[in-house]
Amino acid sequence: MPARSTWKGFLKLSLVSVPVKAYTAKSSSAGEIRLNQLHVDCHSRIQYKKTCPIHGEVTNDAIVSGYEYAQRQYVVIDTDELDKLRTDDDKAIKIDQFIAPKSLDPVYQTDKSYYLIPDGPVGERPFALLRQGMEDEGRYAIAQVVLHGKEQVVLVRPMGRLLLMTVLDHDNEVVKPASFEEEAPSAEGSAEEMKLVKTLIETSTPKKFDFAKYKDVYTERLTQLIEAKVAGQEVVATPAHEERHVINLMDALRQSIAQAQKTGDGEKEEKVTKPPRKMAPSRRKEAGERKRKSS
Repeated sequence: MPARSTWKGFLKLSLVSVPVKAYTAKSSSAGEIRLNQLHVDCHSRIQYKKTCPIHGEVTNDAIVSGYEYAQRQYVVIDTDELDKLRTDDDKAIKIDQFIAPKSLDPVYQTDKSYYLIPDGPVGERPFALLRQGMEDEGRYAIAQVVLHGKEQVVLVRPMGRLLLMTVLDHDNEVVKPASFEEEAPSAEGSAEEMKLVKTLIETSTPKKFDFAKYKDVYTERLTQLIEAKVAGQEVVATPAHEERHVINLMDALRQSIAQAQKTGDGEKEEKVTKPPRKMAPSRRKEAGERKRKSS
């Protein structure tokens, strides 16, 4: 577990307040490779400096925040003034209502998620009771919380012995599918085509889903590329795997089903027949002489 939590406060439901702390659910050591921008001629790293048009380059401690209320007219907002705006409620995850899991479209979920755990022994029992109650009733919670100076709407749901809090986009921040529906096809398939499609879906559905099987292949290849270039090796492109395109939809569905069934059943390892070992010329000559003598 990380040595430092991302957020501390209370998980509030009506008059119940549970002290909790939050840890980011995204690993900081996921192996992401960041490429730097370099000057093409000398390979020096490009620098980004904060400058003032009057005083030139400035340091971070000489920078304040401000709001432009008119053209080139700013009002300075001090961090202490921002802290005064926060109340005790801002330090709480305030549960507003509970919903069925399917009530909220996943399109509203962002990539910012946090694990919630009790902050100290006092919060352990109420935390466990709330989590167990949500799990037994099959309910998620919609709540509001201030994160990084901004009020967020979040989804809180049970995950094992923890609670997972996911930041949500507001309704006006998500483009509605109706904006694109006119471009989507409205034609329906035949009964036979639908039967094949459903069969393909069924054969492509594993008994147990294992998300860990999906790896970041691109990062692995990028790592190999970097290592090869550092070692001065020539980079050779991976040969492209050409697939035969099937134009007929029915044929494509049938072949896809056959391939899915083969993958699902587990491909049996084919026995590789090793080619006969080539004998040295002297051995071939001896074998030929033995054959002539025996005849």
